[in-house]
Amino acid sequence: MVVGRAGERKVTLVSKTSRGAIEQNVLDSLVYRGIISVSDVAEAVEDSKDGSVDLETVLLDRYRIPKHALGSALSDFYQCPYLPYDERTIIDVDLLKTLNLDYLKKNLWLPIARRGSLIDVLTSDPHDPDKGWDVRRTFPGMTVRYTVGLRRDIEQFLHLAGGQGTSGSIGVILGELVNEIHRETAIDPVSGGIDENDSAIVRLTNQVIAEADRLGASDIHVEPYADRKDMAVRLRIDGTCFTYTKIPAAYRGAVVSRIKVMANLDIAERRKPQDGKIRYRLAKDREVELRVATLPTSGQDEDVVLRLLTAKQPMPLDAMEFSPATLEAIQAIAEKPHGIILCVGPTGSGKTTTLHAILKRINTEERKIWTAEDPIEITQDGLRQVQIHPKIGLTFATALRAFLRADPDVIMIGEMRDKETADIAIEASLTGHLVLSTLHTNSAVETVVRLLDLGCDSFNFADSMLGVLAQRLCKRICNQCKEAYHPNRQEYDELVQGYGEQGWSTVGLEYTADWSLYRGRGCEVCNRTGFKGRVPLHELLLPTEKMKQLIQSKARTVDMLAQAIESGMRTLLQDGIHKVLHGLTTYRQVRAVATKS
Repeated sequence: MVVGRAGERKVTLVSKTSRGAIEQNVLDSLVYRGIISVSDVAEAVEDSKDGSVDLETVLLDRYRIPKHALGSALSDFYQCPYLPYDERTIIDVDLLKTLNLDYLKKNLWLPIARRGSLIDVLTSDPHDPDKGWDVRRTFPGMTVRYTVGLRRDIEQFLHLAGGQGTSGSIGVILGELVNEIHRETAIDPVSGGIDENDSAIVRLTNQVIAEADRLGASDIHVEPYADRKDMAVRLRIDGTCFTYTKIPAAYRGAVVSRIKVMANLDIAERRKPQDGKIRYRLAKDREVELRVATLPTSGQDEDVVLRLLTAKQPMPLDAMEFSPATLEAIQAIAEKPHGIILCVGPTGSGKTTTLHAILKRINTEERKIWTAEDPIEITQDGLRQVQIHPKIGLTFATALRAFLRADPDVIMIGEMRDKETADIAIEASLTGHLVLSTLHTNSAVETVVRLLDLGCDSFNFADSMLGVLAQRLCKRICNQCKEAYHPNRQEYDELVQGYGEQGWSTVGLEYTADWSLYRGRGCEVCNRTGFKGRVPLHELLLPTEKMKQLIQSKARTVDMLAQAIESGMRTLLQDGIHKVLHGLTTYRQVRAVATKS
């Protein structure tokens, strides 16, 4: 021990290696921050000297040092980011094809991502020259950016990458396939010499689905290319697609055929689109349903898109981030005994989630509720839910007619796809039933015009309409790296112009020197994008007397919109700007999903 100037003991490790010096600096940092005492540090070092357990484990398990505190100390010392273990972290499996997992576990480093000539590497010691040499030899000519991690976190990442306890990681399986191509010279590198029942193809397809679910993807895109180009597998996460991995061209037919077999589709039919479903068991108590669509593309190939429909519980209305006025209005119209409520927006904007949240609020023993859905994504006790099967004639219109003979109080129709369904729904809402449905339109006002253009009776619709809710999902600023900044005058003017100069006065916000907006700096949690998750934007059109008159006279969209805004409707863009001001998202993201109507 060495006594410091203030009489404080400072621990010096017996080891004279550079690793010992590193540990000493990290320990000093923990002591300085008041996380552990000097005496406990000395005991921890003594406990780890026999080599039976490493110092990190002693500090974390015996002395209860928080992982983030130890990681922060390592980050400060190495002057690079600390990456904690998170099963949602995206690892580029292509980087693992030429690496042995046993070697990585022994040396405690792992390539995470690659962007052009830049590669991100997670390691327990960014200053270790031997590891640095191995990294540069493995990825020659690349610029290496290091991230530091705890030993146990790196081991968990490697466990995840290795797919232990599953059918094997994607990287390992692809390595097997590549080796098989080299061994079997007779395999045609374009058409392939392997079928959909091959063990590696089955494991690869299963693992892609499991990884997509783990990462929170909404869709999987399987995209084969002509000639000898590798087949791309892309995932859509938080509304954005990115290439997750690539599969050798020789196996593109086998992978597509495997997915078609799982969805009970005709593997011999490649000339026309097909659609089906897969029920895939991820664990003993968890299933995911996938909606499968195949489309023929150039080069006699087929693209496949799989939408993940994870069974989930309905959300409460007050957890869906409505503005207070919009939430109050929705709760009020949901209690009406009859009428029609429409939720509109593009595919994947959360319409079904919103309708089930409304149903959850009114789902009581006094009400009989029937739903017709395709597919049934969310289940609730108390609801009688019917799966639509167009191939056998069970369409939305057919189900709706049957519901009217089954003594309903509330009816939910998954989608109004045609005039027949719309007419029956409107008539049902006028005869004492509360009807909820969705429509694919861009805004609340455009929904009214769309239904009138379909040929629906304008007087009946005006009388039956309780409200039209338009919504979008916008990228949310990552909570882990969100930071405030002072925007320039141009950004302020863009917000004013987007909101509307007349309406901006109600916001009551002037440009001042201490005014702040928020943005994501970019971190490991959000994969350095600055965004994690999504925030909903809403626009609720309510039927005032003047609005009903405009609907009955089939007025122009511009006139209806002006009247709706005059009556107090907040547009999608305005609602998005309010959420920008509250630090939930950015104006650029709002503009990307909510254009002016």
